[in-house]
Amino acid sequence: MLESRNKISPAFNSSSMSDLVFLLLIFFMLTSTLISPNAIKLLLPKSTSGQTMAKQNVTVSIDAEENFFVENQPKTLEELEPFLSQLLSATQEGTVKLHSDKTVQVQSIVYVIDAVNHINKLKGTKHKVILATDASN
Repeated sequence: MLESRNKISPAFNSSSMSDLVFLLLIFFMLTSTLISPNAIKLLLPKSTSGQTMAKQNVTVSIDAEENFFVENQPKTLEELEPFLSQLLSATQEGTVKLHSDKTVQVQSIVYVIDAVNHINKLKGTKHKVILATDASN
């Protein structure tokens, strides 16, 4: 029998690989805490029915002081409908996701719904309004 003098070891030293993975993990954990997904702090109303999985086109927020924000841009009540009309003009069927603080009067929510319904009537579109809720108990 012939035996080779140079034996190749099948062992793999993974210590440098684990160091690299550990450093990347720390980096992503630190940078993810700096990202704020929603700059407007709202206390959403509670819901136990789950989440609606509709495609979101435009986000409208109403804070506790009843200030309107469209895509995180502050808007007055008079600017709301023209700005929504401009954003929704690209699609025939879209969704307006309404984030409203739970202390906001219902009339402010109705203003947004009426604006979307008026846009639908004028342009013959079928945009929907979805009220966002907090699903946590």
